[in-house]
Amino acid sequence: MNAVTLPLATSDATRPVPPDPTDPTDPTDPTDPTDATDATDATDATDATDATDPATSPDGASRDRTPLYRQLADHYRQAIEAGTLTPGERMPSVRTLMDRHQISLSTALHACRHLEAQGVLEARPRSGYFVRAPARASLVPVAEPRPWVPDLRQYVGINQRVSSILARGLQADVKINFAVAHGAASLYPVNALRQATLRALRDNPLLYGTPPPGGGEARFRAAIARRALEARMNIHPEEIVVTHGCIEAINLALRAVATVGDVVAVESPTYYALLQTLESMGIRALEIPTSPQTGISLEALELASETYDNIKAVIVVPHFQNPLGSVMPDAHKARLVKWAASRGMAIIEDDTYSALGDDGNIPAAIRSWDTTGNVIHCASLHKTLAPGMRLGWIAGGKWQWRVEMLKYAQTRPNEALAQIAMGEFIDSPRYDRHLRHLRAQLREHRAAMAEAIATYFPAGTRLTQPAGGLSLWVEMPGGVSSEQLFDAALAKGIRVAPGSLFSNSARYDHFLRINGGQPFTREIDKAVRTLASEVVRLLDESR
Repeated sequence: MNAVTLPLATSDATRPVPPDPTDPTDPTDPTDPTDATDATDATDATDATDATDPATSPDGASRDRTPLYRQLADHYRQAIEAGTLTPGERMPSVRTLMDRHQISLSTALHACRHLEAQGVLEARPRSGYFVRAPARASLVPVAEPRPWVPDLRQYVGINQRVSSILARGLQADVKINFAVAHGAASLYPVNALRQATLRALRDNPLLYGTPPPGGGEARFRAAIARRALEARMNIHPEEIVVTHGCIEAINLALRAVATVGDVVAVESPTYYALLQTLESMGIRALEIPTSPQTGISLEALELASETYDNIKAVIVVPHFQNPLGSVMPDAHKARLVKWAASRGMAIIEDDTYSALGDDGNIPAAIRSWDTTGNVIHCASLHKTLAPGMRLGWIAGGKWQWRVEMLKYAQTRPNEALAQIAMGEFIDSPRYDRHLRHLRAQLREHRAAMAEAIATYFPAGTRLTQPAGGLSLWVEMPGGVSSEQLFDAALAKGIRVAPGSLFSNSARYDHFLRINGGQPFTREIDKAVRTLASEVVRLLDESR
């Protein structure tokens, strides 16, 4: 940041230009504790000449009508606004200000009190002044979707476009990645999982010489079945088929209920890998409007079924949907189960995010309302426990035998080591402690990211703050193209997930999905500022 030149006052004719407030060459240790006088003593009389009188030239002409203490305060306020001094950081002490800028005690105190009155600093007795966290900014929530008539003709070609965007992101030199949908590595119990893995090898010395059991390792399946009770599901361990993550579980479910040329209803927007999977299987995706609050529109789904009579299934993420973060009310789940059963339409439930709610409660799964086997339940540990491990599962309902056959035919049983280790962990209180910690951290990180977006992005930006999960869905103003922003951000080492990934229409091209699972560091804050600047630039160019 450029240094600010303070004016000459009658008593300060030789004052130097003040350096940057965090200049490492400053010999004064800014972390030294101050005495009570530094932070709160108001007994020092204000020196009118030093703090308030304008500086004058030898001929008496006024050089600057701004009081010296105001200029010093403005200097530090600019440093705070630029991020040089961050919320919670200690302001240089009053004595440091006196030495650094060659000013009197009264001027230094007056400047700090001025910043305190503006809400920029806060005084802590016998500690000094600290940068105050700004009042939390907020944005208008994303609007509810407008009704539209689903049209199958536009939903082709997603794979090539998604692959192009992903390839550009992988080829770039990315320093900050906002495009992922998992938490930072520090949020997961990697040491505990490593120890569990070592115990599994020690307790099963012949593990690598023994083929894994069909369907999955017994303790892991039993642990998943016990955890399913929290979501009001009664699933027998033998119903659980272990898969390579949730995406394989979804793939098996689709192959079990549909074939080439069939139609499957999906939420809109939806996870782009699902659209790629459907296209690669020759299944046509029918996008259904989805609320950022309550999930898929049941009215739109019912209308679509009257237009297209070959909808074989509907795929839904009922809890903290990717990318919206929406949660289906229980009444909607019950209604969907009843309606789909009456139409002979399978429900494929992706319940990967249900453990990530801020309130710590596990919501009831859609399958908990199912009495006919019409709901295929899929989930994984990828988001909640181990992003580096593709470990998921599926309970196939009335398609169970076909799911088992397809799993064996396509990929054979998963290796057993991870299942043994994870089964031990999730069957213990350590998993509950981990989830409590993870939820608290995610809530804090999402809130910080949402506040930064509200603070830095231009007017007209919208964002719905979800009650859990990993992502934020941001609507940019003025029709700013998310793909243009994607490329512009990549050039600055920042990767985002453009809204155009999440639909095969252009409906979400002015949206972004931004990760909320990373600790909000100074580097993250700077990246959000940079991203916001690019949004402003693109907005100006579009006018």
